[in-house]
Order: sequence, then structure tokens, then C-alpha cells
Amino acid sequence: MKLVSIPGNPGPGDAVTGKIRTPDGVELRFARWDAPANGKGSVCVFTGRGEFIEKYFETVRDLRRRGFAVAVMDWRGQGHSSRQLPDPRKGHVESFSEFELDVETFMQRVVLPDCPPPYFALAHSMGGAVLLRVAHSGKRWFERMVLAAPLIDLPYARSSLLLRIPIRSLRLAGFGASYVPGSNVDMMRASGFAGNPLTSDPVRYARNASIPEQDPAVGIGSPTVAWLDAALETIVAFRAADYPSRIDRPILMVAAGGDTVVSGAAIKGFAARLSAGSHFVIEGARHEILQEQDGYREQLWEAFDAFVPGAPSLK
Repeated sequence: MKLVSIPGNPGPGDAVTGKIRTPDGVELRFARWDAPANGKGSVCVFTGRGEFIEKYFETVRDLRRRGFAVAVMDWRGQGHSSRQLPDPRKGHVESFSEFELDVETFMQRVVLPDCPPPYFALAHSMGGAVLLRVAHSGKRWFERMVLAAPLIDLPYARSSLLLRIPIRSLRLAGFGASYVPGSNVDMMRASGFAGNPLTSDPVRYARNASIPEQDPAVGIGSPTVAWLDAALETIVAFRAADYPSRIDRPILMVAAGGDTVVSGAAIKGFAARLSAGSHFVIEGARHEILQEQDGYREQLWEAFDAFVPGAPSLK
């Protein structure tokens, strides 16, 4: 299973790639890279909704420079993993518990057998939400987790409350596999860099947009009603007073000060209720901190280096 490497986004060399099958029959694409000599352990990278391995090539190089082996996968329904519906453009899942099964399979089939311990996690947005569910369920694979702009809630808490009833009603009425009403179902109709909520870096934005242009099969469009209903169900669960206190892993939550995709206030509040949580805001950064301008990315990496044992400062 080859990775898509283009001049503006060259793949890190010596990747081991392949596919693994989950117990419910879903094929997941993965890639892993060995650590340099005298490695510090392994970092598992968990991407956000609609993303794919190739978007994180730069992150992989950053982690390997810090002495880590790296492993990353495509979630079900994304990248070159199995799509869940006949229309491959639909970003679909029935429940976020299915993503937990993806993590379980990835760890058991790729990470634990072939990557050196100790294990750390670096997750973005939806990936952060899934990792919190994994930790809440009692899985203790990761010594520490760094969550960049995790999906704890929508930007305005009332938005998720107001959305839940009509979205659940649509799903119960049989529209779970339909696109969320009013969404941009066609990736190619994206509005472009101006005004985008993801990054203020035009070069990285163009780089990421060029990957699905080179390989259209890696991209997806908008989420389905079922995906959004599953996300809202997770958001509601996170609001339970005792949910964070049942997570005992050390977690650093990094929020983007200019985020309009997820709620910075919810990230701060959740981190404060974790038994071993900490919180850091990168002022001015947009949602995809790892795809941001160097000044914002450097702040994230400084926080990572201070939090993850064995990650030296590269100044």
C-alpha cells in the first residue's frame, strides 16, 4: 500500500505500510517508521475527521527528529481505509465506539508487535475525542497523550444542544446515511484559503489541498447525519461531571486561540476536571495547529517537548 508523495509533500523514507482488518471486517491502512538510533519510544498519531496519513508527513518528520518511532493509521471511512457507504465521499460512522475498535486493532496488530515502548499519543480534533473515549474505557497503552484542538464540544455549547434533537430525529427517520443538510458535499467546492477556519498558513493549506488532487481517493466530503449524531452523543457524554475524573492518563490539551471549529472553553473546562490534565492555549492559531504557521507550530512542539518524557528541545 503506497503512500502518496508529491514534490511539496515528500513522504518520509523507510515507511512500512499495509492494511489490517478489524474484528468487524473493516480494512485500515497504516504506516509506521522506525526510530533513529537510541530511540525514545513511539508516538502514535491520530488524525481528525476527513484527514489521511499523508497530511501528517511533516509531523512524522518532526517526531522522528525528536527520536521517536511513529505509527499512524487512516480511520475507517477515511483515507485509504474501507469506506462505510457505497458513496465513498460520505464521511460516515454509526458510533464513535467503532473508532475505538480501530484504535484497538491498530495497537494490537501494528504498534505493540512492531514499535518500541514506551508509547505516547498525539491526536487532533476528532482523534482527540476518540482517545479520550479510549482512556475512559480503561485502556492504558499510552504513558502520556497530547491532544491538539480536541473535539470536546462545538464552538457554542448551545449549538450542540440545539442540533441534537433535529439530527437524532433525522437519523431515526431513516436519513442516517444522508449528508448533513446544508453541508458542502463536494470537496472540490471548498471555498479556498481565504477565510478558511483551519490554518493561516497559505503554503501548508495549498500543500494539503494538493494531496487529494493527486489522489482523489484519499479525501471525503461532509459528514453524514449518523456521523454527526454519533459526535453529538460523544459531546454529551463528555459533559458528565464524572467523565474526566475517570481518566487517569496524563493528558496535555492544546487549544487554538482562534479556533472556530471546536470550543476552546470546553477544552479548558474538561482539562481542569482531569485527574492528571493540563491545558495550554496558542493564541491566534486556527483549528489545525499542526498545519499552522511555524510560530504557532513551534509553541505546540515546545509544549510537547516539555510534557513528553524523552522529547528533547530542538532549539
